[in-house]
Amino acid sequence: MLDSNKDSLKLEAMKRIVAMIARGKNASDLFPAVVKNVACKNIEVKKLVYVYLVRYAEEQQDLALLSISTFQRGLKDPNQLIRASALRVLSSIRVTIIVPIMMLAIKEAASDMSPYVRKTAAHAIPKLYSLDPEQKDQLIEVIEKLLADKTTLVAGSVVMAFEEVCPERIDLIHKNYRKLCNLLIDVEEWGQVVIINMLTRYARTQFLNPNMNESLLEEGNDKTFYGSDEDEDDEEEEEKDKKAEATMAKRKPYVMDPDHRLLLRNTKPLLQSRNAAVVMAVAQLYFHLAPKVEVGVIAKALVRLLRSHSEVQYVVLQNVATMTIKRRGMFEPYLKSFYIRSTDPTQIKVLKLEVLTNLANETNISTILREFQTYIKSMDKDFVAATIQAIGRCATNIGEVRDTCLNGLVQLLSNRDELVVAESVVVIKKLLQMQPEKHSDIIKHMAKLTDNIQVPMARASILWLIGEYCEHVPKIAPDVLRKMAKSFTNEEDIVKLQIINLAAKLYLTNSKQTKLLTQYVLNLAKYDQNYDIRDRARFIRQLIVPTEKSGALSKYAKKLFLALKPAPVLESPFKDRDHFQLGSLSHLLNAKAGGYQELPDWPEAAPDPSVRNVEVKDSVPEWTKCSSREKRKEKKVEKPFYSDSEGESGPTESADSESDSASGSEIGSGIGESGSGSESEESEEGSESEEEEEEEKEEKDKKKIKKELKKPVQESESEQSSEEEERKHERKSKQRKSDSESESDEDDESESESSQSESEDSESEAEVKKKKKAAESKPPSKPVKKETKKEKKEMSLLDLDDFEPAPSPQVTPVSAFLSNSLVTDLEGLSMSDAVLSPAAISPSSALKSYELLHRIRGEGLSVEYCFSRQPFSPDANMVAVQVQFTNNATSETKNLHMEDVKLQSGMRVKEFPEIELLPAGETATAVMGIDFCDSTQAANFQLCTHTRKFFVSIQPPVGELMRPVFLTENEFKKEQGQLMGMNEITEKLTLDAKCRNEHAIVQRVTTAANLSRVPCGSDRECRFAGRTVTSGSLVLATVATKEEGDAQLMVNCEKMVIGTMLVKDIHLALTQ
Repeated sequence: MLDSNKDSLKLEAMKRIVAMIARGKNASDLFPAVVKNVACKNIEVKKLVYVYLVRYAEEQQDLALLSISTFQRGLKDPNQLIRASALRVLSSIRVTIIVPIMMLAIKEAASDMSPYVRKTAAHAIPKLYSLDPEQKDQLIEVIEKLLADKTTLVAGSVVMAFEEVCPERIDLIHKNYRKLCNLLIDVEEWGQVVIINMLTRYARTQFLNPNMNESLLEEGNDKTFYGSDEDEDDEEEEEKDKKAEATMAKRKPYVMDPDHRLLLRNTKPLLQSRNAAVVMAVAQLYFHLAPKVEVGVIAKALVRLLRSHSEVQYVVLQNVATMTIKRRGMFEPYLKSFYIRSTDPTQIKVLKLEVLTNLANETNISTILREFQTYIKSMDKDFVAATIQAIGRCATNIGEVRDTCLNGLVQLLSNRDELVVAESVVVIKKLLQMQPEKHSDIIKHMAKLTDNIQVPMARASILWLIGEYCEHVPKIAPDVLRKMAKSFTNEEDIVKLQIINLAAKLYLTNSKQTKLLTQYVLNLAKYDQNYDIRDRARFIRQLIVPTEKSGALSKYAKKLFLALKPAPVLESPFKDRDHFQLGSLSHLLNAKAGGYQELPDWPEAAPDPSVRNVEVKDSVPEWTKCSSREKRKEKKVEKPFYSDSEGESGPTESADSESDSASGSEIGSGIGESGSGSESEESEEGSESEEEEEEEKEEKDKKKIKKELKKPVQESESEQSSEEEERKHERKSKQRKSDSESESDEDDESESESSQSESEDSESEAEVKKKKKAAESKPPSKPVKKETKKEKKEMSLLDLDDFEPAPSPQVTPVSAFLSNSLVTDLEGLSMSDAVLSPAAISPSSALKSYELLHRIRGEGLSVEYCFSRQPFSPDANMVAVQVQFTNNATSETKNLHMEDVKLQSGMRVKEFPEIELLPAGETATAVMGIDFCDSTQAANFQLCTHTRKFFVSIQPPVGELMRPVFLTENEFKKEQGQLMGMNEITEKLTLDAKCRNEHAIVQRVTTAANLSRVPCGSDRECRFAGRTVTSGSLVLATVATKEEGDAQLMVNCEKMVIGTMLVKDIHLALTQ
């Protein structure tokens, strides 16, 4: 058929041959007959011949070389598919002789009119490079040419070639960076994966770490003026008495590079991709590059992938397990998505267990432990063993539930399943090694189990525990050895070895009781069938029973056997995997795979952003034109002083028209402490198109500032009104900017973005109008602020007046600069305007006050708070917190309010009403409500005045998370009966000498916890009851006194963590 003159027969033959190849059959014998038809004029036949040749050209190189002239003619064919196929066949012939021909063909194809042929040229580049690496320089020229291609078809393939040939040449990406970001949404899926991975590495070398100030912001509470003595490294201790200038320099706000923001903004829509690899690539990009507050968006997309095939689930869960170690809060809202289904394969179950264990914290540990209790009943033995290990890790990570977990594991020792018992014993052994002295009762309990437990590993573990901690159970250990000696001959080898070890340890610590027993055991072992046991017996006999022949080792027998052994660290196997790029094969295997490229470290200083500028002659993308046109409009509006300071004092992340969205919460917090950044840095990090104009503005500004500073203070009102006019101009220009940006985008989503940004601007205009009256009465902060910024280095620690002229919060409303996604996120947190009068809750002298802000750190403003224990009328699920402000400064304080509230998931805050004026020497009181969600996690927020922002946090004692409830004695006993087992915590204590009577006990317990007294018929018992404020869970406490000041404290609570913490607090109150 192939030799026929009819094209229809040839076509039929080629179809059959291609079908054979598709089914995996070998058709290489037909190569000579097929290759003759490459010159066939029928396009359909020619296409199929090329398909065949691509498959077998590498195997039949000699025959393929005979037809090379035909392939070269094919490169000139008018049909783009034939040209591409010819190049593909040519690059598949792996012979070094034709390298020059291949190079010429690739260069010609790179300039081809058809994007499909250019894409094929990009595919051929790695093939030629692997055949002859010496061609690298010429290939880089071709790659550079193809990188400038504007078609989406070529983009993914050329980046793949770049990654294979010259991944270190990031200078080739500079000019094409923005184009790649904008094309990304339209590139085919596998191209998107390659481009995103490459841009992740590129961004790590070109931009600053967006989280670099995170640690400084968290430490803001403790170290504004004086270094905190807690949690500091040695180096920090040496530097802690440096001047305030160093601290202020550190607090310089991070301004995100517009190109960094562009990458994050353009990849975010791809989280909705149907391709799991694309979603995973975007997730790893956000994890490695995004500010902490924005990383959370990837959680929902990754949880969606868990509904896919088990193979996809496996890869996603591997990456989620790594993420949860560093960013646990991100996945906490989706805890239930990681619950295990009975249909899941074992490897998926184990990974979900890993994630659940990583997500466990004080708040959700009760739920997770209940899940684990269910999993233990599973029929999958490996999964049950992994669950028991997970319980052990939860116990080590969360001290509050360690005792509860231990008790639960001890109950598992009576399980019928041998594997459950053996794994429980091993985990208990590890937990007991952490605090053996506290748990001698459990060691005694386990000693009793030796009669019943038959699993060799479990018996061996129990014997090891008794031998290791024989000083804690001196009476029981010899008896256990006696029982074991009886059954020695019937035991498994692993148990026999531990019996010998136990005998040796007891001989060294208690030789009077155990000398004969030890000799008996060693004699039995001497004639055992297993040579390991015989050798061990001989070795131990020489060590512990010294004779004349004994060597020097026998002197150190005690040190050898009874050496302190470090407690095993129960760590996640995913702990150190994040040094591999997420989503890579190396991360999956936890070993460096061939071809893996390390993720670079963030640079210390930002490289020059101008390298990514594209000259106008190179057909500039529309958004760059918009940017420069916008700047010309702004320049026409005469507002040089305001436009320069606005970018610094407003809480924006991007200093440039390129980025229309910003991470407001992060920047707002950075600026709160640090004031404004330096002018030079702002102009560096701004857009390229405005650099020259900015320099001219700065020179004008400096002259203007000098004139302004000479004017008297009374001119502030006229300045304020002129600033408001400028502000209107600024709003209009911003609106134009968002419109022009939305026009340049290609997809529907960009249109919705621009409309959102318009709505944000209109909201911010309304805010400005509302605050006009307050702004008129403000001191003239603008001109003085510029001077303060220059004089920053000469600031004195004790000169509090220097800190007053800071940027006022009204200048640029936060909402004008928040990203669209952040605005929608914050909508749910908006509070009602209901005002609580401070008189509603009367201050009580008996209530304990806590310091929120010290007067030195607060520059004369001191703030204290107490938990008033009164119902919070706007929301019964909130704890009422009474805040007292005292102005110790010589000047008045204005506009006291809260901003930038940062809470753990589930928590809520009802802000106190703004205090407009607090004169010098006066005190004001306000009431706020906080829903702590039944946890002792702190509520963090900024306390703002008209000039400054202070980072503060309110952390409740566990006793303030409940409200008193009245119960009769019978009701108390009934409820207590339902809260037994793991919900009951008991502790023995010795009462303080002043706390031996009933009145003193009641007073101390009710001071430590907000509980009410329950009537009791017994003189020796005091009972108390309450409910947690958020969930209404019952909390019952009983103090039973005995003779000579001894007492027993018992707390019954559905929430185990709260119960454990409450026991500690009441124990402390009664014993001190």
